[in-house]
Order: sequence, then C-alpha cells, then structure tokens
Amino acid sequence: MQASDHATADDPHLFADDDDDEASATGSVAADETPPWRILIVDDDVDVHVVTKFALSNANFQGRRLSFLHAYSAKEALDKLRDIPDIALILLDVMMETSDAGLRLARQVRNELHNDLVRVVLRTGQPGQELEHSIIVDYDVSDFWSKADLTTRKLYTTVIASLRAYATLAAAARARAAAYAELERAQQVIAAVDRHALVLVLTLDREGRIVEPNSTLCRLVGMQPEQLRGRDLHAVHREAFPPDLTNEIMTALAADASWDGELHVMLASGACDLRCSVLAFEDAGGAARHYVAVATPIGPAG
Repeated sequence: MQASDHATADDPHLFADDDDDEASATGSVAADETPPWRILIVDDDVDVHVVTKFALSNANFQGRRLSFLHAYSAKEALDKLRDIPDIALILLDVMMETSDAGLRLARQVRNELHNDLVRVVLRTGQPGQELEHSIIVDYDVSDFWSKADLTTRKLYTTVIASLRAYATLAAAARARAAAYAELERAQQVIAAVDRHALVLVLTLDREGRIVEPNSTLCRLVGMQPEQLRGRDLHAVHREAFPPDLTNEIMTALAADASWDGELHVMLASGACDLRCSVLAFEDAGGAARHYVAVATPIGPAG
C-alpha cells in the first residue's frame, strides 16, 4: 500500500512530525525539559507510520520519551537527516521509490553524511527479497526484519536495544571530542611555553613510548623528532631509573594522575638535573590514555 492511497496532493501526509506538533502547541521546548529520543520512520505506506507510532506511543528509555519524525521517501529522509543531527534511530523500509531505495539510503547515511551514530533498523514487506545475512554483513545496520514478523513486542525490544546502542556510541563520541579538545589546549599551552623558556616537553603513550618530543628536548638529546617517536625513555635517559623513584612516580600517577619532583638524567649533551611534572590524561573509563612530562633544567646540561 502506497502513501498516495491515503493522501491527496493538498495533504501529502497523514500527520506532521512530533517536533512540529510540539512547536505549534507550545512555541518552544522548555529549556529544562529532557530532550526526547528522535526516531525517524521512513516508509511510503502511511499505515506503517500510524501503526509504528501507536505501538511505541508509551515507550520510554532512560527517562526520555520517544519523538517521531516521518519521511515517505528516501530523498525526504535524507533531507531530514541533514537538517536534524540528533536522530537516534531510523526505522527504514527497504523498498520505496525503487526496490533498493532503503539500502541506498542506509549507505548514504554512513558514506555521505558521515553519521556513524544513528542506528538503522531495516524493515521489508517483501519476504525473501534479499538474504538477511548478506544485508547485515554488507550494510552498517543494527537489525533487519520482515514487517510480518515484527510484532509489537519485538519492535519495542529492537527500538530499546537500538537506543541503548546509540546512547553508548554518543557518550563515547562526546568523551572522545572532549579528550581531543583537552589535548589540543595542552598542546597550545606547551607550544606557547616552548617559545619563551628552556622547557622540555615529552608526550608518552600508555606504554611509556614517546609520542611527541618538543624541539628543546630534541636539541638536548641530539636527535630529530622522528628518531625519538615510538621509542621508550631510554632513548632520552641513557641509564635505568632507580626502582624506588620509578615506584614513586607510578604510585603518584595512579593515585592523583600527576607527579612532581626532581630527576637526574644522562642526556647526550651530558648530565642534567630537571624539575619535572608528569600528568596522566585519562580516558572515559579512568585508564591512562597518555602522559605529558614537562621539565626545566636546574643544573648544567654538559
């Protein structure tokens, strides 16, 4: 059954998006109101929109209700996805304008819009149209259902599972963006200090391998940055650190994500005493992601 069976040219769709209804009724969403999970129903059969919305009308996840957006073609859906960045789930019909319109849209979402967060659940009214396994393998979708098999209970379970996956991915994306912003700010500070003082700066990965040395450190050790990247600290300090000092540093980093103290190091340019601070930058799980060591010489370097 096509959408044209239910609508006229003057009234192309049976009902508006939930967001449009709310805006017209209230003028705006309250600032302190928890935003809903936005679900985009994409199907050229109006009955599917009606039944889907009715089946999920009382659904709630993590204290947030569901809000429904409606598209009746792949092109219309693509436009909505461009305009509304926080759509969490697409319930997507495979066959619309063409027999593979839904599949092409699923690929456009990932490859053209570069939206890796939104979850996609494919639905088809054509049993046996495509092998389910090949679609799951070839397309980045969360699930694939025949409409005849998708009962209200299964639909509810599929939607909640998809929203949970979206919430997890969105939280990880926010944490990653915050980490990159934090690292960029640290690098800007380091670059500013590096231009005005004799400061040694060293970024290490969680295994203690050198990620990025600054120019002052490279000059003191007599090596180029590319010669140091990927190597451990023995490339800078030619002797082993005393075990008690190593334990002190690691204990402080584990407890407070920082250590301050003095180090006596053997550089290529000679012995040098350093006043050093080491900071641990943690990931969302609290594990050290990388370390940044900043040091200033307090004794001669050869």
